[in-house]
Amino acid sequence: MQNLTQTLTVSLAERSYPIHIGSALLARADLLLPHLKQKKAVIVSNTTVAPLYLDRLRSTLEKAGISTLPIILPDGEQYKNWETLNLVFDALLGTHCERSTTLIALGGGVIGDMGGFAAACYQRGMPFIQVPTTLLSQVDSSVGGKTAINHPLGKNMIGAFYQPQVVLADIDTLDTLPDRELRAGVAEVIKYGLIRDPAFFAWLEANVEKLLARDKEVLAYAVHRSCANKADVVAADERETGERALLNLGHTFGHAIETGLGYGEWLHGEAIAAGTLIAAELSWRLGWLDVDAVERIENLFVRCDLPVHGAPMGAARYMELMRHDKKVQDGKLRLVLLKGIGSAVVSDVAGEAMIAASIEARCT
Repeated sequence: MQNLTQTLTVSLAERSYPIHIGSALLARADLLLPHLKQKKAVIVSNTTVAPLYLDRLRSTLEKAGISTLPIILPDGEQYKNWETLNLVFDALLGTHCERSTTLIALGGGVIGDMGGFAAACYQRGMPFIQVPTTLLSQVDSSVGGKTAINHPLGKNMIGAFYQPQVVLADIDTLDTLPDRELRAGVAEVIKYGLIRDPAFFAWLEANVEKLLARDKEVLAYAVHRSCANKADVVAADERETGERALLNLGHTFGHAIETGLGYGEWLHGEAIAAGTLIAAELSWRLGWLDVDAVERIENLFVRCDLPVHGAPMGAARYMELMRHDKKVQDGKLRLVLLKGIGSAVVSDVAGEAMIAASIEARCT
């Protein structure tokens, strides 16, 4: 296999950091050492990822003179809560970690979110590094500094913006990713094409089978193009006061599915796929998206074996859950909608009756 290592930069002045994308990166101590403030690091992982990749990462660091402390958490969205987060704090305090000790999050989106939030809180901020091991976390959640835990009333409602020192996306870790998790990650990849990159959407239409077959060069390109899109958006709007909200296409509806069914029942990417189709349905009802575009979007998700209909919870339940969305402003629900493939907007023009009709059309 060719050397696929590429580096992007998230440009945020003094908080800027690199994203390294490639193969065999867990063996590259040189990519991590410049970002370690002391010769000690904490590695937060889970019961699924740790048996696969923890020893490899620890060996790389310890050969370079860095002592490591593993913290292994239970695996699953249902554990993304205060109780599990306290396990991290217990270990940090119990081993006398300092605020200059680096926390490395080794895992998918749940580990990245919890590890980052723990790092943001511990002694008011310790450095942390993202080592994402799922497609979804490599293309989305590890980049941009959003960290959070869930609350029974809403997903990711308790958290902080806290940027990593570096993101190390090793494509080889996707070899062990279950097919369902891989497909769920593709939902976030498709999102970038829909909101701002129509050429990438067309590329995905031509290459999605290779992506699902784990062609390394295709995977690396998809991760790189997705991260490039996200890095541009985050650099322009770090704290989601404007353009960054577009990255939440499908998320308001998708988060309602995850919260309403119980965290972990649907994978995040599955809920986002269904949520994206509800957003497309609403965009069509507003006259912003034509039928051909809706069909193109639906067909691509179908080819990925992702849901194109949401959970049948009823429009009233969706609306109840969506009122906790972070984009609600002055009591008005603002949604990310499409005016074409590659053109997204944040809008509050849709009335509740039209939103409810779109939900019913896509959730029965």
